Amino acid sequence: MRWLTVIAVLCTIALVASLTTAWVVARKPWPQTSGELEISGLEGEVQVIRDEAGIPQIYADSMPDLMLAQGFVHAQDRFFEMDVRRHATAGRLSELFGEAGIESDLVVRTLGWRDVAEKELTLLRPATRSALDAYAEGVNAYLAGRSPSDMSLEYSLLGLSGLDYTPAKWTAVDSIAWLKAMAWDLRGNMEEEIGRALTAATVGTQRMADLYPGYPYAKHDPIVQQGGLLGDEFDQDVSGGGQRLLQRPPLGDPDALAALAEVRGVLAGVPPLLGQGDGIGSNAWVVDGNHTSTGEPMLANDPHLGISLPGVWTQVGLHCRTVSTECPMDVAGFSFSGVPGVVIGHNADIAWGFTNLSPDVTDLYVERIKGDTWESDGKDLPLVVRKEVIKVRDGSSIDLDVRSTSHGPLLSDLAELDDELDAVDLTEDGLVDQLTDIASEQGPENSGDESFEDHMSDVLQREYGVSLAWTALEPRPTADALFALNTASDWTSFRAALSDFAVPGQNVVYADTKGHIGYQATGLVPIRKPGNDGRMPAAGWKSDTAWTGEFVPYDALPNVLDPDSGIITTANQAVIDPERYAPFLTSDWDLGYRSARINELLEADDELSVRSMGAIQLDDWNAIGEVLTPYLLRVDLPRGYYSDGQRLLRSWNYRQGPESGAAAYFNVVWREVLQRTFGDELPDALDPDGSDRWFAVLASILPKGSASWWDDVETDGVREGRDDILRASMKAARDELTARESPNAEEWTWGALHKLELRSATLGESGIGVIERIFNRGGWEVGGGGSLVNATGWDATEGYDVVTAPSMRMVVPMDDLDAARWINLTGVSGHAYHPNYTDQTDRWARGETLPWVFSDGAVEDAGEDVLTLLPAGG
Repeated sequence: MRWLTVIAVLCTIALVASLTTAWVVARKPWPQTSGELEISGLEGEVQVIRDEAGIPQIYADSMPDLMLAQGFVHAQDRFFEMDVRRHATAGRLSELFGEAGIESDLVVRTLGWRDVAEKELTLLRPATRSALDAYAEGVNAYLAGRSPSDMSLEYSLLGLSGLDYTPAKWTAVDSIAWLKAMAWDLRGNMEEEIGRALTAATVGTQRMADLYPGYPYAKHDPIVQQGGLLGDEFDQDVSGGGQRLLQRPPLGDPDALAALAEVRGVLAGVPPLLGQGDGIGSNAWVVDGNHTSTGEPMLANDPHLGISLPGVWTQVGLHCRTVSTECPMDVAGFSFSGVPGVVIGHNADIAWGFTNLSPDVTDLYVERIKGDTWESDGKDLPLVVRKEVIKVRDGSSIDLDVRSTSHGPLLSDLAELDDELDAVDLTEDGLVDQLTDIASEQGPENSGDESFEDHMSDVLQREYGVSLAWTALEPRPTADALFALNTASDWTSFRAALSDFAVPGQNVVYADTKGHIGYQATGLVPIRKPGNDGRMPAAGWKSDTAWTGEFVPYDALPNVLDPDSGIITTANQAVIDPERYAPFLTSDWDLGYRSARINELLEADDELSVRSMGAIQLDDWNAIGEVLTPYLLRVDLPRGYYSDGQRLLRSWNYRQGPESGAAAYFNVVWREVLQRTFGDELPDALDPDGSDRWFAVLASILPKGSASWWDDVETDGVREGRDDILRASMKAARDELTARESPNAEEWTWGALHKLELRSATLGESGIGVIERIFNRGGWEVGGGGSLVNATGWDATEGYDVVTAPSMRMVVPMDDLDAARWINLTGVSGHAYHPNYTDQTDRWARGETLPWVFSDGAVEDAGEDVLTLLPAGG
């Protein structure tokens, strides 16, 4: 027994020693936040004041010192994230993570993000270039003398796995390249282009149109409701004319469709770190003083992005102690770690917020490829070939030939044929019949004769590829816009700043301390040739499908100052009615359920406060719930077990708080209805995800009890109607909730299904449980849902967990900037176990916000830690 006791004591000591060592290793990279530090490159003293959430407010006497200090502070908090991002945007993840990074690297190298960023650097204004260089100098001052284990716990663990690595110095290009990732995340309608083509091939063009409804201008107001073009400029006081473009005919060739399906697989393989570009939205609105309790404007913003840990934003304040021409910055807001300045926020004069404009800036071209040539108007032109070498940790390097047509790089070169077109009849006989049917829908002259069938058979022998035209591959000085925006002081300088904002195209709302509100559309929007609306992939071998090479002039983009309504709401809905605005922006808008609800709430209150604006951001009313529920209540169900969920719906107010049992039941029913109505006729890759488009689709067929979509094509000899599908869905939902939560319906909650799980995009996806637990956090039960104002989106093809969410929330009252509020999805720290790793997530999930003070005295009063940065040797 004595020996057992000794062994137990020794084991305990060893365990304590191990835990102590682990804790020391974990804490080792945490930043110094108080005292003094000497920093190479500084000209004068800089103060970094952090509040209880660790949010830094930086004070300096010159722009070089301010930018250098921001680079240093960003690196203190999140260098590993910054390093991974620059590897990702350069197509070099494989150097850190081996085979796991190859798929992403192939896409990024094919698109050539890093090359474009290097060209953009040469286009920037000297002041912007100086700021980028000073920021890089600050990051490098942090790197100097530190080992990887001094920078992050991730480097320590990667070192244990055998990685021999020292981070390279930071450069200005590293910062610019990250803007390409944001452009990719908010890239527009590429998925819709592919989806339409594959859907048309599966169910025909007419039924495809049922599943891609147009924007309901009569029901949901666009952002700009006055004005039009006067010559080449938008004028808010004139009425303009519009012009609708003809739609492209669908591509019916099976090899072309197969190539598109392959590219869809390539896009799906890009990791969340670089953004998925689908299901992304945002809310932003601004009201004038006639609608607020203070008589002054107020602005709110909450961008919806894919969830990650750490989150995409980090808060910061950047203050010149004396604002002057030489040191003009006095701004606070949300920044990207790795990029100097503030992206969204306010300065002493103006505030601004972003939502995705979603202009159609990507087009897919199906190309006819023969060896090293591609076809254009019957001529064979040489493909442009660029060679890339991808180095793979613990593996052989990959030699990649990137081939491009005049439209752009061939994404299809990355893909192998997958099974996404199983639902399409690809046998030759079935193919010719199918293409004949599609051609008949386009016009009788295209079908019905032997020459057409011969042509289709001949087409089968061709090799197809898919290229991508994308405005983000055109070098543009978007970084100039960010710095100019930070120092803008009025409507004129605000608009001038945004004139350089090329990608991603954004809706930008504006308020100033003089009482004005405004809106400006931004972005490089291609002008297409007549008949080319970008809704479907184009035939690349026809020159009339190419872009003209011109773009919608910035001054022609919709904008408005002090609109008659006193309210500007942007939630990714249509910008302006095309009946009075000729330039084509896109036809794939969000369908306006969020914007209509926001407008309703804003118009109902002419005493809006910071508190009530924040409450609107948390609104969880479900538009499709109001439409579908009456039909569910009319369905006959057996009394007792199967009617328990229906009973909950009888008193449901269509709100989706985390405690709501009715919301839990409704959303499970909603998912079942979508799958049972449409899943039997669509390939798995096109199954309904429950987004706003499906709100409109289901609402359109609900009144038609015998519509063909209700019939389950997999049941022979039986024709189902609406009530059959609803009844089966409600029964299945009852069974699922019994299994998932409780046999007692009174114990169901939406939050138990709808959880927020934050995962690190790197080691948090390692597949090693103990490692994942170090970096991942989860279990937050939240309300809201997809296409609600509180847009905690979930994917009905996957489950109920949150996949997109408000990445931050902010409300800015222009009468008192110290009364502003903000919250981040995660904390400012990227260090696991740090108190500021997910401290804001707890508040975010409860719907709370943090004080956002701005004036010098208020910042000083809120300060918990003060770090003084001094010139080295000074």
